[in-house]
Amino acid sequence: MNKNIKLIATLLIGASALSTGCLQETFPQQGTVTVDQAGEAPNSFNNFVTACTSTMSGEFIYSGSSYSPYDFGYTSFFLQRDVMGQDIVCEDTDSEHYTTWYTCGVALGPTYAICQLPWTLYYGWIKNCNVVISLAGEQPSADHITGAGIAYAMRAMFYMDLARMFAPQTYKGHPEALTVPIITEKTTNEQATNNPNATNEKMWEFILSDLDKAEEYLADYQRPDKTTPDLSVVYGLKARAYLTMEQWAEAEHYAKLAQSGYTMMTEEQYLDHNTGFNTPNDAWMFMTEFDAEDPNITANDGDSSWGSQMILEITEQSGCGYAANYGTPKRIDAHLLETIPQTDWRRKCFIDPELDEMVASATSMEELQAIVAEYLSGVSEYPGAIVNTAMATTSGTFGGLSLKFRAAGGEAGHNNVKIGFCVAVPLMRVEEMMLIEAEAAGMQEEGRGKTLLETFAKTRNPEYEYDNAQSFRDNVWWQRRVELWGEGFATFDIKRFEKGITRSYAGTNHPKGYRWNTESVPDWMNLCIVQTETNYNQACISNPTPIQPTEDSPEKVW
Repeated sequence: MNKNIKLIATLLIGASALSTGCLQETFPQQGTVTVDQAGEAPNSFNNFVTACTSTMSGEFIYSGSSYSPYDFGYTSFFLQRDVMGQDIVCEDTDSEHYTTWYTCGVALGPTYAICQLPWTLYYGWIKNCNVVISLAGEQPSADHITGAGIAYAMRAMFYMDLARMFAPQTYKGHPEALTVPIITEKTTNEQATNNPNATNEKMWEFILSDLDKAEEYLADYQRPDKTTPDLSVVYGLKARAYLTMEQWAEAEHYAKLAQSGYTMMTEEQYLDHNTGFNTPNDAWMFMTEFDAEDPNITANDGDSSWGSQMILEITEQSGCGYAANYGTPKRIDAHLLETIPQTDWRRKCFIDPELDEMVASATSMEELQAIVAEYLSGVSEYPGAIVNTAMATTSGTFGGLSLKFRAAGGEAGHNNVKIGFCVAVPLMRVEEMMLIEAEAAGMQEEGRGKTLLETFAKTRNPEYEYDNAQSFRDNVWWQRRVELWGEGFATFDIKRFEKGITRSYAGTNHPKGYRWNTESVPDWMNLCIVQTETNYNQACISNPTPIQPTEDSPEKVW
C-alpha cells in the first residue's frame, strides 16, 4: 500500500478518537494540518478515498504500537460482537484477549479503555469518509464522483454498524430509541460539544440518504478489486438496512439486485484446504485483506491479526498464533454444532466431539497423533498443528474447533505466519443476500420465503428438511447462524430477532463461570459510549453499564 495513503489515514484516524467532527480543526498530532491544506497535497483526493477502505485492516489504530491482539481493524469487531452471544465459545485463560466481550461485565462500561475501541476506530473511519465528501463538494465533479460514492457507501456502512451496536432497541417499533451522535463533514467543533444521540428514525434516514447518494455516484463504477465497494455492495447495504428496519419489500428488492453477477460458494470452495475463506471468489461481494507490509503482520509475529485469532493450521515450526499455539481458538457452540446434520457439508468446517472420544483410548502422544491424522484425512493436511492447538487449550479437547478459516500461501503459509496470516476476509457474501431475500419474502408471504429458504439450504444439505416445529424466522436464523458463523452477524441477529442467549445446557462447551442463559436480549449487547465523549459532548447519553451475571444459569432443557 502507498505509504502516503497510510500516513494520511493514520493522521485522520488518530485525530478522531473522540467526537472531533469539524473538518477545519487542527489535528492533535505533531504539527497542524487542516483538510484544506491536506487537499492541496499531490493526489490528495485519491489518497483520501483509498484511506476510506485501506485503514480497515493492517494498522494499530487503537493501541498505537502496543500490539494489542484485538487491535487489527474492522474484522476484530466480528469477534467482539459474536463472542457476546452463544455461537462462539472462548477459552477460560489469560491468553484469551476477547474475554472482556465474552464475560460481558463492567469492563465494557464507559470508564474503561475497552469502551474506547469502537469509538476510536469507527469515528476515525467516518472521519476519513467525511474528508472525502467535503473535498468532493455537494456536486462532485467527474473526477470526484466515484470517490464521493465510495465515501458515502462506507460512511453508511460504519453508521449502520454503530446504530446496531449501540441502540438498545431495534428500529421496528422503537423509532425513538437512541443510537449515537451523527458527525458529518459539516459538523463544527461547537456543534460536536452539544450533539445528541440520533434516534433510530433519524439515524436510519441518514444512512439511507448516504446510500442513495452512493447508488447515484457509483452507477457506472467498475472497481479494480473487491476491497472497494461498488453498486452491488451499495445494494447489499440497502438490503441490510431495510432488513433491520423490517421494511420487507425494499429488503427483498435490494437483496435481489445485490446478487446479480455473483454465485454461491460451492462445497469445494467453502471447504478448500488452501483457499477456504482466505481468498475472494465469485460469492464474495466485498472484502478486506491483510498484506505482508501491514504492521499487524510485520510486528509482534503477526499475532495482532485476524489470522492469529481464527486460523488453526499453523505448524509448530512457526509457534505463533493465538488460535493455533496460544490456547485460545474460537470454537463453535456445542449445541449449534449438534443441530447441523451430518448431511450438511458445512459441518465439515468444525471438528466433531467424537474425536475426543476416539483419542481418549490413546496411550501415547504418537498414538493420539495417529488417530487425529486418520480422522482428519481429507479435512486437513496439518493434523500435527491441530493436535498442538487442542493440547494448548485449557480443556485439551478437539470438539468444536473450527477449520472454516484457512491459512494463505499453502505450505509456506502454514510454516510462516507472516505469509499464512496475509488473508482476505469477506465483509459481504451473496449467501447473506439470498438469506435476506428469503426472510424478507417470507415476512410478506411465508410460503414464498419458505421455498427460497429450502432452495438455499439444499445447496448445503441435499437432504434438508424444513423444521415445521419452529417458526419461519427461527428457520432463517438457524441458517444464518451456520452459514455466517464467525462473520460478525451474531449480536445483530439476536437483537433484531429479540432473542436471549443460551450457554448453559447439558453438554455445553462454554466454560464454567460463563454459562448464562437469558430470556431476552442481554444488556451487554448494547454498547456503552465512552465517558470522555459524554464529558465532551454534553448532549450525549450512554447506555447503562452492563451487569455480569454472578453465577451460571440452570441448565436449559432442549
